[in-house]
Amino acid sequence: EISACLVGSEMCIRDRASGTRILRLPDTVKKTGLSKSGIYQRIRARTFPQPVRLGARAVGFVEREVEAFLSELMASRTHAEGAKR
Repeated sequence: EISACLVGSEMCIRDRASGTRILRLPDTVKKTGLSKSGIYQRIRARTFPQPVRLGARAVGFVEREVEAFLSELMASRTHAEGAKR
């Protein structure tokens, strides 16, 4: 069963069976700190999770994939800082 949910100020779509949450673009912007154009540039470069089409004019992003993207950024920062020392 698919349902809309509100977690804090984030609107999302949740598949209750799998627990998958889909974040809409404004919430993805908040979560990542990237601008909309920055997100779309990274999508084109294939360095950001691909969007999920929700309708004719709506997309969302799988929350787990966005969190994995952020974890990779943090890991690469930590790895790069270690190489400088």
